[in-house]
Amino acid sequence: MRHRSTQFKVTGMTCGHCVAGVSEKLGKLEGIADVAVDLVPDGVSTVTVYGTENISPDAVRAAVSEAGYEFAGTV
Repeated sequence: MRHRSTQFKVTGMTCGHCVAGVSEKLGKLEGIADVAVDLVPDGVSTVTVYGTENISPDAVRAAVSEAGYEFAGTV
């Protein structure tokens, strides 16, 4: 099955623990198969989600917020 990718910007992440927390929250969302994070400590990191369907920015925003970070928009 082919996965679609969508990229989002996230601020507030500083380390691997932050990446793990965001990845875990996003990985629990329906339709998401994988998560990759390009970490920019104390900057704007790029989070790429791979899924079998369109990924809702609102669902991503909520998951990122639950993990304790700030959703800064789509790429």
